[in-house]
Amino acid sequence: MLKGHRTWVFDHKPVILSTGTVGGPFEAKGALAEDFDLLHEDTWLLQDSYEKAQRVLLEEASKKAIEKASLQKEQIKFFFGGDLINQITPTSFAMRTLGIPYFGLFGACSTSMEGLALAAYIVDTKGADYILTGASSHNSAAEKQFRYPTEYGGQKPPTAQWTVTGAGAAVIGQSGKGPKVTSATIGRVIDMGLTDPFNMGGAMAPAAVDTIESHLNERQIDPSYYDYIVTGDLGTIGQDVSLALFEKHGIPISKEQFKDCGLMIYRQGQPVLAGASGPGCSATVVYGHLLNAMKRGEFKRMLVVATGALLSPLSFQQNETIPCIAHAVSIEMDG
Repeated sequence: MLKGHRTWVFDHKPVILSTGTVGGPFEAKGALAEDFDLLHEDTWLLQDSYEKAQRVLLEEASKKAIEKASLQKEQIKFFFGGDLINQITPTSFAMRTLGIPYFGLFGACSTSMEGLALAAYIVDTKGADYILTGASSHNSAAEKQFRYPTEYGGQKPPTAQWTVTGAGAAVIGQSGKGPKVTSATIGRVIDMGLTDPFNMGGAMAPAAVDTIESHLNERQIDPSYYDYIVTGDLGTIGQDVSLALFEKHGIPISKEQFKDCGLMIYRQGQPVLAGASGPGCSATVVYGHLLNAMKRGEFKRMLVVATGALLSPLSFQQNETIPCIAHAVSIEMDG
């Protein structure tokens, strides 16, 4: 059911039946290593390019999610997903391997919740029994495309963030046991005129606040309804900007309630500067650590707001500003 201008409230509450999360060696040293299904010892994954390695990450996460749901891939009606790399080739080539009917998405780092929102909508309206959704990123592939190859060793400013090498996938079904997707608010493009590609958190924060504010207003709920409001990858800069905007707009969200996947995934001391980023950031933290904690009964309700910067290397070279977007999905556990 559409509520307001851009919020879906799901009447039948689709279920997240299973998830699969895969990470690289840097993630294996992080704070959430125990919540990954599979961790690799090197970033190449026995491939001859980082882009091919990223494809393998998504293939493995997808297969793990299907296996944990006790399904065969032929039972999955559609896949929704994407990544950062040109023409989302790692995702497309992964679906070439898996052979699942495929909707390719580009929402940059917001792709995980864009995919979950669309999957839940189609399952809720009986358009499919089971849908797989996921997102991935690879540190070296993203650095090569958007900044400098890692071999270059270029120094970064303290506002920069570390792209996660990882993939997360989830199987969404009409019924079953597990966390339920209860609503989704679709983001709109917000551009505050920032041009610095090393400050994604600052650029994306206004989009996150815009979507959160719309979600609360259209659902007519207070922020206290949720145990946590979790952003995808704002990092320290974006989180501080968001908290300042909440205060300015009169939205009572505290730092204790307002979490960020990019500040959760790595340990203190890992050289990630302002935090983590990448489509694989929110995908692995939500489909791994956060849903595991929810299933253990540590909390019951969260609003996940994945943020994305919709720039490209070409747009940056043409002196374009950075348009951003954020998609929000509410996930709740009964009992």
